[in-house]
Amino acid sequence: MFFAALFAMYFTVRSVDKGQGLPWPGAHLNIALGSTNTTVLLLSSVTCQMGVFAVERGQIRRTRSLLHPMSWGLREWYVLTFFMGLYFDLGQGYEYLSLIHKEHLTLGSSAYGSVFYLPTGFHGLHVAGGLIAFLFLLGRTYAAKRFTHEQQVSAIVVSYYWHFVDVVWIGLFTAIYLIH
Repeated sequence: MFFAALFAMYFTVRSVDKGQGLPWPGAHLNIALGSTNTTVLLLSSVTCQMGVFAVERGQIRRTRSLLHPMSWGLREWYVLTFFMGLYFDLGQGYEYLSLIHKEHLTLGSSAYGSVFYLPTGFHGLHVAGGLIAFLFLLGRTYAAKRFTHEQQVSAIVVSYYWHFVDVVWIGLFTAIYLIH
């Protein structure tokens, strides 16, 4: 519901600004960077799901060398997913800094600044929350003497959250970057 409200805000402000003849969007977005970030985030859903498949097999750690991804367990897949999510958030941060310095676009500089930073910023916070969840889950795999069914369920629930964050981003990327 929260992201639905952010989408409604975006489209409402967009229609009002366009109706008043104001330029839209109010900044030159870096489509290449946004597309790269989107690709990395979507691929992180694949790596996350590979971790789920591993935990469903009861495989917490890799069975062969790190160079054999098909032998990876939950840990390796979730560590890779973590770094892909971190790359996404750092990429968003880089884009924010670029927009602030080159375009002078801030949260308060215009209606467009507000409807750009609020949804993408809250999404970035949700990604950061997912990263924290991955760290806690990975920590539990090292701290526990044996991996229990409850921990397996926790790994799957974290993956549901991660997939949800990715689906929300598909909508945000389409609305903000592709539909002007």
